[in-house]
Amino acid sequence: MMTHRWRWIPNALTFLRIVMIAPFAAALLAKEYRFALVIFFVAAATDAFDGFLARHFDWRTRIGAIADPLADKALLISAYLMLTLTGVLPYWLLWLVVGRDVLIVCGGLAFHYCIGRFDLQPSIPGKINTLIQILVALAIIILLADLPMQPWVIDAGILAVAASALFSGAHYIAVWSLKAWRVKSQ
Repeated sequence: MMTHRWRWIPNALTFLRIVMIAPFAAALLAKEYRFALVIFFVAAATDAFDGFLARHFDWRTRIGAIADPLADKALLISAYLMLTLTGVLPYWLLWLVVGRDVLIVCGGLAFHYCIGRFDLQPSIPGKINTLIQILVALAIIILLADLPMQPWVIDAGILAVAASALFSGAHYIAVWSLKAWRVKSQ
C-alpha cells in the first residue's frame, strides 16, 4: 500500500506542535502577542491536519493517541502559565486549571491501580471546558495583540474558565467515583 509510507506524518505534526510550545510561551512572556497568535494558529492547523490524516487514512498510532492530546494540553497550559506570569490572569485561575487536570490524572491512576482498567475518554463537560479554555486564551491574546476584541473578554473569560473547570472536574469525580463504587460493590 502506497499510503503506508506516509503513516509517520500525523506523529511528525504532533511533534512539531510540541516543538512550538517553547517559542509560543516565550512570545507570550515577551508580550509579542501577534507572534504568539501566529504560532497558535499554526499549532491549531497542524492539530486539525494530523487529526484528519489519522482518521481519513487510518494512520492512528498508540504514540499519536497519547502525544496528540498531551501536546494540545501542554500548549494550552503554557498559555495560561505565561498569561498568569505576565499579570494578565490571576494565579488562582492557573491553579484551578492545572489542579483540575492533575486531579483527573491522579484519579485515573488511582482507579487503574486500585480498581481496574482505566480508559479515560473525554466527557462532554471536559470537551466543553477545553473549548472554553482555548477560546478564552485566544480571545485574550487577540485583545493583547491590539486586534479587534472587547476588553470584557478577560473578566468574562476568567469566570467562564473557572466555572467550566469546576463543573467538569466535579463531573469527572462523580462519574468515576460511581464507576469505582459499582465495581467494588459487585
